[in-house]
This record gives sequence, structure tokens and C-alpha cells, in this order.
Amino acid sequence: MKIAVIGGGAAGFFAAIHAATANKTNEVTIYEKTGKLLTKVLVSGGGRCNVTHACFENNRLTTNYPRGERPLKSAFTKFSTNDTVAWFNQRGVKLKTESDGRMFPTTDNSETIANCLLNEVEKLKINIVLNTEIKSIQTKMDGGFLLNTNNTTVNADKIIVTTGGQAKMEGFNWLKTLGHNIENPVPSLFTFNVPNNSITELMGTSIDQAKIKIIETKHEFSGPILITHWGFSGPAILKLSSYAARDLAELQYDFTISISWLNDKKEDAVRNELMNLKAANPTKHLRNLFPYHQLTKRLQDYMFAKTGINADKNWADISKADVNNLVEVLLYDKYEVKGKTTFKDEFVTCGGISLDDVLLKNMESKKVKGLHFAGEVLDIDGITGGFNFQAAWTTGFIAGTCAGK
Repeated sequence: MKIAVIGGGAAGFFAAIHAATANKTNEVTIYEKTGKLLTKVLVSGGGRCNVTHACFENNRLTTNYPRGERPLKSAFTKFSTNDTVAWFNQRGVKLKTESDGRMFPTTDNSETIANCLLNEVEKLKINIVLNTEIKSIQTKMDGGFLLNTNNTTVNADKIIVTTGGQAKMEGFNWLKTLGHNIENPVPSLFTFNVPNNSITELMGTSIDQAKIKIIETKHEFSGPILITHWGFSGPAILKLSSYAARDLAELQYDFTISISWLNDKKEDAVRNELMNLKAANPTKHLRNLFPYHQLTKRLQDYMFAKTGINADKNWADISKADVNNLVEVLLYDKYEVKGKTTFKDEFVTCGGISLDDVLLKNMESKKVKGLHFAGEVLDIDGITGGFNFQAAWTTGFIAGTCAGK
């Protein structure tokens, strides 16, 4: 049986490997439109490859997918995080878990993962054809498919599409013509730009736990944030952008965020802490005795300047109005966001093939028998932390195994 896998990324390789494993007589070919393979694998995690996340309970694992949470519950019973760790371990690639749950190869080198996949493909005699774009798919009267490429026409008995997310709807036209419904693709996992704001002078400053709310929506998220030369980044921002992806697209990336630099601390508690500090230490300078050590000195000075308070004053000279202003900036610090920054190589979208059009038990199209999907081409996407790769391994395994039988 001839199986064509369209797309040479993580999901494509995993689907091809399992299609070839399912039946040793299968002739499996990966078609990649560019001259490069496993691009996201190589750049993910700063070149270390965030393979998956150390979340081993499927019910908890699925909560990290803003799109696809319910469908993935059954999918993860077929290939879970445990299976991912075991699969790489069996091939000599050990993974380690970092404090935030992200899992990387112990080598801290993404080439370890890429080489593992490439070696498996070579061992299974899977063909790889580069610089070949599939322009259209035709179904044949006697079964099977014709793939029209930029170079030639190819016959296939089964097809697995793993072309990833697309920046524009036009990128799905060749699949839309087969009758599939497409959920409009919009960016996910991006940073927030706050142009011409003095906060950017603190670039490089990070905060372990802060809460960010998008004022125009119901979305909020707590976690680490990073101040950059263009605005805000870090896990909390990226996760928030994922959950709010569609709302922020509708707002045209023009919105307001509120930051609580003290995460979940309550207003009354913060006000009482500051007033008690003032009463107990009247001769101490504000700058020398500020209780929130999780904030860097640079960030503290920025807050004092923002509220117009002279930080060299003694606490006795800090008025109740000054304390209220400090509470406001500590818990409800607002910024106008104008635009986003996405990193092209790690670009993630929400949207893609509607899950209503897919039999999730085998990742086969309900519209075209013998046509399967895996990876980000589906309307499935996770937050940052290895979840998108886990979805790629899982859907790739299911699509490849079922197509290959």
C-alpha cells in the first residue's frame, strides 16, 4: 500500500513512522514543500526541543488545549505523555523534567530529537521528497488518490495531511475543495507589544508570579512574565494569548491589560501591610524598606516613579494617598497593547480542519475515505510548554497506525 504523508514536521514524521510500522509492506513517502525537515523541532525551546510536558493524567493534560480539549480525551488514551517518554527512551533518548513541567532531551539539544526521528525513518526505509508542494488532491474512481504537485503527479492509496497551521485561510484552499470546513486560522502564542511605554526600559526583568487580565475580555492568567524591549512576554503572556486568541484577533490586537504584580494578593491585605510598615518604621526610607522582594529594585523604582512618589522619603512622610497609589500600581497596573510579536519559526495558530469533519478514533476525514490528518493542520492547539508537540505525537501516532493497517 502506498501512503503519502504531506508535511515533514513532527506530526508528519511520527505519522510516517507508525504507518510504516503498522505494515512492513507499506511504501511510505513524506512530501515536504520546502528544503528543510523538522523545522519546529529544531527551533523549539530555544534549540533544546520541548518534547512534551510532565502531565501524566489525561484529564489534566487536556485542560491545556484551548481548542481540542474534549476530543483529545479519547486520543490520549491511545498515545499519552507516558507513551511519548517511553517511545523516545526505547530509542536511547532520555528526557528530563524541568521545574515548570517542560520536558527536554537530557542533551539539551533539539538535534537529538530530530536525529532520532530521522534514524527511525531511515531504518523503516521511508522515502523523503523535498521541495515538492502538493497543489491538489484528486480521488480516483477505483479508490486511492492522485496528488498533483509542483513537479509531477503521484499515486497514493492513503494520504496523511500534516501540513501544520497556516497564516491565512488561502493556505487551506486545497483541502477546502475536498469539502472540508475550515475554522478561520488566527495566531496563537504571541507576545504583547506596548510601543512608546517606559516599561520597556526594564527589558530583561522577569517576575515569577503575576496575574494578567485582558480588560475587554474575561481572560486572565497567572505565571511568570518577562519585560522585553517591545512589551511583555513569558509563559503567562503566551498562555493568555493562546486562550484569548480569537477574541484578540477580533480586537485587532488593540486592547488593555491589567497586571497584578503581586499575583493573587488582595487589595485590603496589601494596603494593611503598607500602612503597618509605615507605622512601625517612620524613619526608614521607602526605597530601603519595601516589602515585596519578588519585584526587582528596578521594577520597584519604576513603580515609585509611576506613582510620583519620592522613594527617598521616610515612611512617616508617605501619605495615605501615596499608599493608595502604590496599591493601585501594584495590583491594577494598566497598559495599552498595540499589536503582537510572533516568532516565524515557532508560529502557532488556532484554526484549521474542523474537528466535526474528522473521525477522531482514527483521524480520518468524514468527507473523504482514506484521507487522514495529524498535527496543527487540525483545529487543535495547546498552550506553551510542550503541549503542541504532544498533540502532534498523539495525532500522528493515531493517523499513521490507522492509515497503515
